[in-house]
Amino acid sequence: MAKGRAKLLKSKTLYEGKVFRLQRDTVIEPGGVRADRDIIVHPGSVVVLPIFKDGRVLLIRQYRHSVGEFLWELVAGRKEPGETPVAGAHRELLEETGYTARHMRKLMRVVPTPGFVNEWMWIFAAQGLQSGEAQPEEDEKITARIFTLKQASSMIEKGTLRDAKSICGLLYYMRFQKRLR
Repeated sequence: MAKGRAKLLKSKTLYEGKVFRLQRDTVIEPGGVRADRDIIVHPGSVVVLPIFKDGRVLLIRQYRHSVGEFLWELVAGRKEPGETPVAGAHRELLEETGYTARHMRKLMRVVPTPGFVNEWMWIFAAQGLQSGEAQPEEDEKITARIFTLKQASSMIEKGTLRDAKSICGLLYYMRFQKRLR
């Protein structure tokens, strides 16, 4: 089995937007394969599972143009330049829900689309929640709702909760951190 990293021969920016950059890298990969790889370069994201004292969780619902639907999701957003993942998690929680958390614990770090996106997602559990006023960005129209873990599990099973990062975070929490209530 080949080990190591690819040798970068050439890199060209094809597009630069406010959220990501598209670049084409010419590489020699471990094992000797020479290839052109189109990669979306992303600063990373934070994902937050707000958990109340009684074990219920908060999900948000918002319209996602890329799939043309409203989706139930965990709180999430892009990590800002120079921002630590935990600081980003606190910021996104406040912006999207108005809640602050006394405790922000990292559950996991995942790569959602490794075939062509270099984005890492840090998934956190937020506890010790205090309510406040949400501060959404201008283009965010968010509805927040509290669910039991059984309700969230049922939403995953029925396919009404389809967002991969949210399914990943919830199932990880339910399987390795907490029993269903």
